[in-house]
Amino acid sequence: MDLEYGEAAESFRQRFRVWLADNLDHSWRDKVELTTDPDDPASGPVDAEYVREFDQMLFEAGFKGLTWPKEYGGQGLTRIEQVVFSEEQFRSGAPPALNFFGDFLIGPTLLAWGSEDQKKRFLPPILKSEELWCQGFSEPNAGSDLASLQTRAERDGDEWVITGQKVWTTLGHTADWIFLLARTDPDQPQHKGISYLLVPMKQSGVQVRPIRQLTGTNEFNEIFLDGARTQVENVVGGVGNGWKVAMTTLAFERSATATTQALRYHQELDRIIDEARNVAGADGQPKSQDPVVRQQLAQAYSQVMIMKAQGFRTLTSILEDRDLGVTPSLNKIFWSEYHRWVTELAMSIRGPQGCVVGDDYKLSVEQQTYLFAKSETIWGGTAEIQRNIVGERGLGLPKEPRADRSPVGGRESARA
Repeated sequence: MDLEYGEAAESFRQRFRVWLADNLDHSWRDKVELTTDPDDPASGPVDAEYVREFDQMLFEAGFKGLTWPKEYGGQGLTRIEQVVFSEEQFRSGAPPALNFFGDFLIGPTLLAWGSEDQKKRFLPPILKSEELWCQGFSEPNAGSDLASLQTRAERDGDEWVITGQKVWTTLGHTADWIFLLARTDPDQPQHKGISYLLVPMKQSGVQVRPIRQLTGTNEFNEIFLDGARTQVENVVGGVGNGWKVAMTTLAFERSATATTQALRYHQELDRIIDEARNVAGADGQPKSQDPVVRQQLAQAYSQVMIMKAQGFRTLTSILEDRDLGVTPSLNKIFWSEYHRWVTELAMSIRGPQGCVVGDDYKLSVEQQTYLFAKSETIWGGTAEIQRNIVGERGLGLPKEPRADRSPVGGRESARA
């Protein structure tokens, strides 16, 4: 593993830090108002107006499309600069990407698999955030077993007609386009009959229904496709080749987040430790003086440091184009189970106060994080599926006695 990013990357880091110091309005979080109405498609924990404004500022300053070729509006930099960008954006407390699925998933996928016409049509609006995207992979009966998906697309002249349902579609209520998987040849084996389609969301054949979560927010949705249409040229990578294209899309998430996850959990743990110092236990002493709590906090710190080291190892493999093998599955098991445990620890430190909510079931950030962490061992490929992958592919153990399994791990896969 190489712990040095190199002179060019560090120079980029300093340039971006200076820009953030001059341009980031840290009060943007104070403007956020969580709306919890499940019938309100605008519900969500972001100040959309400022996020869009900040995204445009990034574009104008040349901090969008960092690894994209210059002929398509990108900056022509390397993946390490993209990692540095993600690290500094997170450290600074900047808003999340407005068009995550466009910037980091479908954009790079089009660069890898798209036709020249597709690149010219879709890449510029993605960079400028003029068209927002969402991902349509998971279905009610096709999550971890994604290749069993039932959404179908049939050709009708110059168009594909799509029928089916997608679920756990993050930001589907704000998206202009969806990239989805559909079965275009039902007579082919599971993986062979799937195509990767780009479909406009604003049409009568697409219905979006927000899904309200335990946290009170509903940033993801279920999508009903009933005769939705898209042009025949909006197939990426060729008809029947959707599975390979989808695996490319899922792989693009790894490099940008390889080192930021440990940063996130380190910051969160610092807040938990501060709370332990300020909350009194039954003996009247701060919880941080309780030997059991101290041991638990030390354990949490150790696990975050392991996560950091594993992040560097993963990043090194990605930059050297090595086969990651079962590393993504190991990482997913480790961080998701850690996060469930540490958020439970945070609530136990709070004691009875952790159960108190505000008016109209208004939750604190810590309470939202605790509830959302329950889902993290499920979405992105369940912990059970990830253990099967490690056992079968990494350790050579016998396969689970079940036919036609096709486990994958992606942002919208197996999200429940």
